[in-house]
Formats: sequence, structure tokens, C-alpha cells
Amino acid sequence: MANDAKKFYDIRLLPAQLHDRGLIQLKLQRKIGKKIDLNQYQLIRRSIDARKKPIVYQLRFQKVVSQNPLPSYNHVKATDHAVVIVGSGPAGLFTALGLLAQGIKPIILERGKDVRTRRRDLKAIQQKGVVNPDSNYCYGEGGAGTYSDGKLYTRSKKRGSVRQILQILVLHGAHPDILIDAHPHIGSNKLPKVIANMRKTILDHGGEIHFNKRVIGLGVDKAKISSVTTLDGHLFEASNVVIATGHSARDIYKILKDIGISMVGKSFAMGIRVEHPQVLIDEIQYNQNPRHTNLPAASYQLTCQVSGQGVFSFCMCPGGLVVPSATSPGEIVVNGMSLSRRDSAFANSGIVTEIPTAMFEDSVFGGIEFQKKIEQRCYQLGDGTQRAPAQRLTDFIQGHLSTNLPKSSYIPGLYSARLDKLYPQAIYNRLSTGLIMFGAQLPGYVTSEAVIIAPESRTSSPVRILRNAKTLMSDQVEGLYPCGEGAGYAGGIISAAIDGWNVAQAIAQTVVH
Repeated sequence: MANDAKKFYDIRLLPAQLHDRGLIQLKLQRKIGKKIDLNQYQLIRRSIDARKKPIVYQLRFQKVVSQNPLPSYNHVKATDHAVVIVGSGPAGLFTALGLLAQGIKPIILERGKDVRTRRRDLKAIQQKGVVNPDSNYCYGEGGAGTYSDGKLYTRSKKRGSVRQILQILVLHGAHPDILIDAHPHIGSNKLPKVIANMRKTILDHGGEIHFNKRVIGLGVDKAKISSVTTLDGHLFEASNVVIATGHSARDIYKILKDIGISMVGKSFAMGIRVEHPQVLIDEIQYNQNPRHTNLPAASYQLTCQVSGQGVFSFCMCPGGLVVPSATSPGEIVVNGMSLSRRDSAFANSGIVTEIPTAMFEDSVFGGIEFQKKIEQRCYQLGDGTQRAPAQRLTDFIQGHLSTNLPKSSYIPGLYSARLDKLYPQAIYNRLSTGLIMFGAQLPGYVTSEAVIIAPESRTSSPVRILRNAKTLMSDQVEGLYPCGEGAGYAGGIISAAIDGWNVAQAIAQTVVH
């Protein structure tokens, strides 16, 4: 019986058969070799195989087994131990939940607004071009991923339990399908509610969350962290502080430099965002127009090597929107998002290439300055709004100014520009050659119907805040814990959440209850 519980049973179904329980039971019985009660088997993975026609769903089942219990959270209101967490993205939130599971009080300081109020600032940047430097697509409760699709797939499976993170999200309102889909996502219309429920868990168990608290200083006493100061003059005393500020909080790096924290530059990726009509991507991937109602909007994942450097798709959003993601006035940044149904008429993806640290004289902050230069140039080329520079994909490859542009999901609007001149020649050569190679992989991908929008510049932090590999603590300042994507230890919602959970466990090893 124990061995049976460890076995996997794979079956294949046409899209039209996806919800036919009778057929599913029949196929499973044939696979297992005996009659079964379908209720005694659980679906643990669902994926689409579009490599050959006809397209099929691949379903993996397992005998129902008892699940590992989810962490329980202690009420910590009366505890003497508290940890200040700077940032309420996935790294910060899961640090807080991990601390609660250890009976330690989390105090979150978030420079932006709560997830609901934050929407007003997103509307302002979309419709009026007004950038709030503390509340935007990158800053605010839930972090950058909250309003950019909520993609949950990761390669960081050795760092911690991906399933535990997904289960905690489901417990807070995410659809259970994220536990079985090969490429799970929540959707930007659903994730805010999940984030609000996580906030409620933290507050209900005695934690604290303070919004509109931009951190401007860290106090250090005899090489130990002692306090955190915010812009409005509040001082939070703390012997343990977690820095979980995300990849765009550039001011935090200066604060850390001022107290002697070791940092290094790291390679990252930049490029452009390409947007196609979704029906075109469906035709390329499914050879269907329209696609079957049981098939999701088609996606793609592309990668190649050009001149020894990687070029790859990033944050692909089927049925999605391109959104303005600047964090300061005077810059243009674009990103992609999609709602849970992924029912937009457009598909978009970042197409980016590696940016090695060897490009910059400043080995630590050269990457940030390069990002700024490109983002500010895109703004200066425009009309002082959040309209973004754009070029038809074929014109980008051929080096021509587009005389007109196709329709786009980007609400602030586009203007025609020579994006083939935006980056240094070597970077442009890699991007354009990569696009040609992607066109060979997906015939029809290189088309004048697709539009290039720039810049795709915030893929990850160009800086890593160094920490001890065992304690996860800074070696320069005791009690300071760099964490998540902004610290250079994660690359998305799930990996940031895992890193936050791991940091909470590391803190628990040092706190005396």
C-alpha cells in the first residue's frame, strides 16, 4: 500500500475530453490494471503537450495520501521578541509568516500603500502619466508581482518546499489549480485578495504592518543592528532587521553602503518587450484559430545563445497587457501582466539578453546606472508622459523607423522610435539576432504585426547584498538579513517567498525564546 502511494499514473486527453470524468477513470483503470474509485486518486500535475498534433493534456495522478500539515501560526502579541522587516513583497510576507510559525513577532515597514489603495496610483500612472515614487507597479503591498500576473513557476526547487509555498497561497485564497498546473499563475485581479488575506493572518496573530513608511536609515551599535528610521521620523528599535525591498529599491543600496555592508555587482538582463496578437501565438503553438475553449491562451518560452551570451524570453504574459512600471518621474519602464482568465487580445513577453558586470567601471553600481541611463533616455525621447517608444518587430531587426505602429494593450500609448539605436551595438546585435533565431523556432513569430516596446529593464537586481551562506546574516552587521530578489537571492514570487521563509528559520536559530 505504501509503495502504491508513491506511484504516478500518467494519462493523455484531448482538450475536448479534459472534463470527462468517466473517460479519465477508464484511462486510469487501464493504466493501473484494475477497477478503481476515482475519488481515491488525486490529480497532482496538469500540462499541455503541443509539440505534436493533436495537442493533448497530460495528467498525472497519484493515490490519495495524507498531506504534510501546513505550518500553524502562533499568537505573538505578548512576545518580547520582534523582527523588523523592510518590504512587504513575497520575501517580506513569507518572512513574517515564517516568524509567526516560530513564535516571533514580525513588524513590516512598507514604503508604499496597502494593496487596494495602491490601485489609485496604478491608475494615475496609466491614465495621467503621474509616477508616485513610493506607490506604483513595483512598490506597495505584495511587491512587483502583485500587479504583473502572479506567475508562480520557479527553478529554485532545491532551496525549499515549493509546494508548501503554494499551499500557503491556496490557504489564503489562491485557486487550488496552482498546485497542479505545470506553469501556475494567480492573475493580477486575484492576487491582491490573496495578499490582503495574508496581511490579515499576520495582524490576527499579533504582527504589525505599517504602510507609507519609507526607510531612510539603519542604526548600528558596535557592529550590531539597533534601529530603523523612516522618512516620517519614526524610529523602530530592533536587534534583527530583514531587508526585503525588491529589485527596484535603489535607495536602499546607498543606505547599506553608508553602514559598511558588502555588496557586489551581478549580471542581470535587459532588452525589450514584444507584443503579438494572441490569435497569432495561438495559431503558431496550437495550429488552431480560434483555439479550443478548453485550451488556455498559448504561451512560449524561448532561449538561444548569441556571441556567447544568452538571449531569452522573460515574464511571458499570454492574453496579457503591457504596463508602465517606472518607479521615479522622468523614466520609462515597461513590464507585462495578465488577469486570471488571460483573455486579452494580446500576448507579450520580455526579450532580454545578459548584461555582464564586465561592461561597467563601477563594479557594484554600474548596472543600476546603466538601467537609469536607458530608462531616462526613453523618457527624454518622448513627450513628458508615460508614452513608450516602440517599433514594429521587423523594423527593429532591419533598422528602420516604423511609419506607423500596430494596436497595443499599452494604455499610456506608444510613439515611433529607433529602438535599434537604444542600446549599445553589441546588445542590439544580440537582441535582433535572437529574434531572428526565435522566428526559426516559431515560424510566424517574426512579423510586422508584432510591436517592440522599450525598455524591459527591471528583470532582476544588478546588485547582490552579501550574506553568510549558513546564517543568512550580513557578516558586517550582526542581526541584518538581506533577503529576496532585491538582495540578489531570488528571481520571482516563489523563490523570493522561499528565501523569506528560510530567513525566518535562520532568525529563529538566533532568537532565545
